[in-house]
Amino acid sequence: MELFLQQVFNGIMFGSTYAIVALGLTLVMGILNIPNFAHGHLYMLGGYLLYYFGVTMGLGYWFGLIFSVICLGLVGVLMERFIYRPLNNQPHINAFIAAIGALLFLEALALVVWGPQGLRVPNPHPQIVHFLGMTIGIQRLLVIMGAVALIMALHLFMKKTIMGTTIEAVAQNREGAMLTGINVNRVSAMTFAISAATAAVAASLISPIFMLSPAMGAILGMKAFVIVILGGMGSIPGAILGGYILGLIEALGGGYISAAYKDVFAFGALILILSIKPTGLFGKREV
Repeated sequence: MELFLQQVFNGIMFGSTYAIVALGLTLVMGILNIPNFAHGHLYMLGGYLLYYFGVTMGLGYWFGLIFSVICLGLVGVLMERFIYRPLNNQPHINAFIAAIGALLFLEALALVVWGPQGLRVPNPHPQIVHFLGMTIGIQRLLVIMGAVALIMALHLFMKKTIMGTTIEAVAQNREGAMLTGINVNRVSAMTFAISAATAAVAASLISPIFMLSPAMGAILGMKAFVIVILGGMGSIPGAILGGYILGLIEALGGGYISAAYKDVFAFGALILILSIKPTGLFGKREV
């Protein structure tokens, strides 16, 4: 029983990270209808920015997190302005190629600046507590609490603010939003900033637990797309639920079968669920 509870806790922790990253990816896909293949590498860059500000600059973990979020938000704005916006009226294949170019550039940038060796952010909260036979690290608990707080804050932002409602309006009907006077370019830039900032939050919360590497964004980016498809394209609740489902599948499969195959479990779950419900958990069939 203790092993089961421990793996469930670990699954919720991993799922919290996946949900945050997938949530940001879903926002961008809802606005531009283009998968941002570089989203996982923005996550990677957020972890390295935390290391730069928090460790190299000596600002400490929490100030490093804040500056990482701000800087990555600005990177998101620049990506929207200079990579995706010029391709709005171009064939979708152009945006796909641009996104792949962006992810290759970000990975090469991390290699040049920080090198290929793994880096570790010192854990600001190394304490552990024992509960119901589980060993719970405080930093791992902060990952879960931070994800819940971010999801709630983003929900309130989307539902209770003017900017949030304009983002939803553009996601539902871009041309209609333009006709009502909404500045679609400004909304797109804001959405990219929020998306990149959420990736920075996810990376900053998990970085003290796992080492940083330039390639860390590739597998997470793939998993984020799995989650978005699993939850239903463009569905925010689906992205959140899909993230936690994936985290629990990985943790339980890794704990009871083999950790070496945890990624296989993730993609196997995608195939199984889509074979039953092709539109995803919250996707709607087009009519």
